Amino acid sequence: MENLVLDEKIIKDLLPQKFGKAGKIWVAVLVAICLVGAYAYYRQLRYGLIVTSMRDYVSWGIYISNFVFFVAISLVGSLITAVFRLAGVKWGSPLTRIAEIIAVAAIIFASLIIIVDMGSPERFYNLFTHGRIQSPIIWDVIVITTYFFISLLLLYYPLLPDIQILLRFKAGTNKRLYAFYNFIGSFWKNTPEQIKLSEKAINILCIAIIPVAFTIHTVTSWLFATTYRPGWDSTNFGAYFIAGAFLVGAGAVVVAMYVFRKAYHLEKYITENHFEKMGRVLVLLAMLYLYFNINEFLTPFFKMKESESAYLNGLFSGDFALLFWFAILTGMIIPTVVLLFKKGRKPLPVFIAGIMIVVGAWFKRYLIVTPTLLHPFLPMHDVPESYHHYFPSWEEWAITMGSLAGALLIITILARIFPIIPIQETITEQHETVE
Repeated sequence: MENLVLDEKIIKDLLPQKFGKAGKIWVAVLVAICLVGAYAYYRQLRYGLIVTSMRDYVSWGIYISNFVFFVAISLVGSLITAVFRLAGVKWGSPLTRIAEIIAVAAIIFASLIIIVDMGSPERFYNLFTHGRIQSPIIWDVIVITTYFFISLLLLYYPLLPDIQILLRFKAGTNKRLYAFYNFIGSFWKNTPEQIKLSEKAINILCIAIIPVAFTIHTVTSWLFATTYRPGWDSTNFGAYFIAGAFLVGAGAVVVAMYVFRKAYHLEKYITENHFEKMGRVLVLLAMLYLYFNINEFLTPFFKMKESESAYLNGLFSGDFALLFWFAILTGMIIPTVVLLFKKGRKPLPVFIAGIMIVVGAWFKRYLIVTPTLLHPFLPMHDVPESYHHYFPSWEEWAITMGSLAGALLIITILARIFPIIPIQETITEQHETVE
């Protein structure tokens, strides 16, 4: 009887809730930003890439920066879901679905932003008809597609027991939503055979997604490292990208943890202990990424080849210096200093540190792309003055902000449809604790 009352309380607390006034305003703002982005993309389709500020030299601008950012943040699915599950980290259970939702939203828009960058979307078809396996671009398409489907399955399989609960408790509340739940999960009967098969499938996916996740970030880094440019001519890029992806992914999770905790009053389930532990994880990852940054810049700075001197000087003390030091301080150093102290690992400071890490990470990706392209090995001759500089046009900003808003909208909608914390898993853990 006591367990039954406890189960009912957990289910009531964790069932997805309708949007209140603040939620509706949030969705409206995101939709408005997406519509502005869609209009900007319409202009790009109509007039071509000339509406952007990309030219012969900076042919990879803010779109590719955004692509690398989305790919990086998607790694959170394998960090929280796969690594924590396989390592038997029990305290990470309430965070797994948050991580899975972020991963799915991010990888969707990583794929879309590449099509936007192509200019003519029909060119995507050529990748399948005329693709060459020697090209890292084809490798990227393959691993991104694979990663997307594994991430989707890692979100879906642990949802099945919760869908059964939703079918029980959401009957009659929303006919369309109920029909959707019925369509995707009515076959689940919670039998021992189904549970055993589901657990086996989840373990296989957790094992599979780790090498795929490492591959997707390594292949993305190779798109840069195999292109002969100052700053990209590095064997360090694979590990450098993976370390940065782990950091920004974990940063995104702590931001989402705090927002959902406040919005849905989940203080009993996402506790201060979770922020304490995630704060420690962030310190470790930030220090690891800082090491790779030092390693990435110190070696070429010491040798100071003529071809790389303009690029490095531009980063450390030139046109990009303000942005560079902002990204380093905001994305790594300040969060590390704050989170080293126990008071800094309380929910609000961890949330602020997470925002700083995510913002710093976005600008860091911008700095990986743009300064390098403005400093080619061969000097620029007989080109317009505008070719020597790059600042995104309003269309580029609108499309970029629209993609970021779109990812947040997917996360918001999924949080409205599905329980943000696994219900059945929480009930099982509570029973084990009581016993």
